[in-house]
Amino acid sequence: MIYKDHTLKIYNSLSNKKETFTPIEEGYIGMYVCGPTVYSNVHLGNVRTFMSFDMIYRYLQHLGYKVRYVRNITDVGHLVDDLDEGEDKIAKKARLEKLEPMEVVQRYTLDFHDILNKFNLLPPSIEPTATGHIIEQIGVIQKIIDNGYAYVSNGSVYFDVAKYNEDYEYGELSHRKLEDMASNSRQLDGQSDKRNEQDFAMWKRADPEHLMRWPSPWSDGFPGWHTECTTMSSKYLGKKFDIHGGGMDLKFPHHECEIAQGKACTGHAPVNYWLHANLLTLNGKKMAKSSGNNILPGEILSGKSPLLSKAYSAPVTRFLMMQTHYRSIMDFSDEAMLAAEKGYNRLMKSLETLPKIETGKVSTLDIAEWRAKCYAAMNDDFNTPILISHLFEGVGFINLLKDKSASLTAADLDLFAKLFSDFVYDVLGLGVAFEIYDSRTEKLKGTINLLIEMRDLARANRNYSLSDQIRDRLAMLDILLKDGENGTTFDY
Repeated sequence: MIYKDHTLKIYNSLSNKKETFTPIEEGYIGMYVCGPTVYSNVHLGNVRTFMSFDMIYRYLQHLGYKVRYVRNITDVGHLVDDLDEGEDKIAKKARLEKLEPMEVVQRYTLDFHDILNKFNLLPPSIEPTATGHIIEQIGVIQKIIDNGYAYVSNGSVYFDVAKYNEDYEYGELSHRKLEDMASNSRQLDGQSDKRNEQDFAMWKRADPEHLMRWPSPWSDGFPGWHTECTTMSSKYLGKKFDIHGGGMDLKFPHHECEIAQGKACTGHAPVNYWLHANLLTLNGKKMAKSSGNNILPGEILSGKSPLLSKAYSAPVTRFLMMQTHYRSIMDFSDEAMLAAEKGYNRLMKSLETLPKIETGKVSTLDIAEWRAKCYAAMNDDFNTPILISHLFEGVGFINLLKDKSASLTAADLDLFAKLFSDFVYDVLGLGVAFEIYDSRTEKLKGTINLLIEMRDLARANRNYSLSDQIRDRLAMLDILLKDGENGTTFDY
């Protein structure tokens, strides 16, 4: 329970400032993160968002909190137009591919889980689905109708934003004024069931051809996208919980609507801290399939993309993402991945070296100060880029210890090794694919040793041109040969 020794600051999107984090119940945290709408393969921006909250989840657990982490699966109700118009995304995909909607859901839920597993994301405590909570959603909708903040129109139910705004503030999260939203909205054409353009659907009456439908007091239909998260977060975390997270693109309208529904149900705010992960760009531009500026997570691992020079491992990809603060826009590129791969390999090599370090009689490095800096970074709104800079300071420590230019007592070395490992593996989550990493490392070492033998043979035969060529070509790959009394060793 080391959280008692740390003051954690979190940037709250609701107040637009960093706040000292205080959980509702000491030692326990309820955290809800909006999950995917499973109608297509999970894209890299989604992975970045979920990886950010995986890191947050990991750090909170590292501090000793007991965290109930809920991340939903949207398998109904997310309309093509996020402003409550058009077709349900899953129903549309099913119609286009001539599949049952649940076939679409199953296919892309499996893809979602497979990709997140490859990138070493921990599973949430609970992963509820929208279709599994239809009854509860109907109950929430009825409660809001009874409280006077929703109305039935032609079999659909809409949240009355204007009525809500009389008692509360609609737009408090996105910092928009309802008056401005209203003035910028188009006029309803007389065919709409809404009273006002800003009203949003809580229940939609299904057209005769619509496959995904359930009975309700108002019509055979399906719930709105915003309703499911209000329902499932309150069911599993209570009417008020600590943290709600998601991508920046969900702040409005999705999260704004969640706040409104929560207050309309209970009369108080449903969440204390709203956290939002920022967007991801590719080669400095927005990712888009239409322009070809797009890459799927699996293509990074396979290298089967014209935008990449080679395949990259999942931990290298994760390392790159951790080098950007979760609230900052991150740009993904082949050049960035090449640099991240070098940095990741340096980090892993240092971890391999740590168990071989010999202890000293005195400590000439200030491990307590280094430890404090690492925690200060993470306690400052989960600042992973600063943490990584301190970890590379630790890499410098390891090199000094290896060369016996510095020393640590057994107690300090144990502390340093544990902290270094905890931050790399447990907090940043870079412990994925150890077997793959070890296998590749051993193959690389075997190849280098074979080249050293060939170089030795060339030197014995006075073929110095070939000997120098082997040394120089390896140096171009950042593999340095060192000739000594006991033979040739290498460093990379």
